[in-house]
Parts: sequence; C-alpha cells; structure tokens
Amino acid sequence: MAVRQRRYSKEELARRGQELYESGIRQQVEAGNDGKIVAIDIETGDFEVDETVMGATDRLFERQPDAQPWTLRIGHSAVYHFGARSLKKD
Repeated sequence: MAVRQRRYSKEELARRGQELYESGIRQQVEAGNDGKIVAIDIETGDFEVDETVMGATDRLFERQPDAQPWTLRIGHSAVYHFGARSLKKD
C-alpha cells in the first residue's frame, strides 16, 4: 500500500474543496443525499458520495490514486460535531 502525502495546507485544502463544492458539485449531489458524505479531489474536481467518510474516500482513491481529498457532510456545515447542538444548515 502506498503512503499518501498531503501536498496542501489544511487551509488551502478547505478553500479549494469548498470552492469546488459551491461552484458545481453541490447542485449535482444535494438532492436526495442529505447527511451523506462527499469526498472531493481538490486537484481534479472528481468526487464520490457515500454514507461514510471511508466509503467516499476509498472510492475516490480507486478512481484517483493520487487524490487530495476534502470531505463534507451534504447539507451540514461540518462532517462531525460534538455536543448537543445541530450543525444542519437552515
């Protein structure tokens, strides 16, 4: 198994991932996928949707072995949250 290396800072990864999501991926995945995970390769714009982070990223790596993935829970402001407050976007 190859060791994957991050090539971008966390900030750059998030900026590029969010930009790709807002500029076209959101319209393709939002309907019927609320709460699922989208993994986006920030270099190619390829993406996968799955119930789990591992499922989405594994499928993305199958297609793009050198992917730089950024993940988002569809319809929410974060993948995970702690505490009782919901992060669902209104």
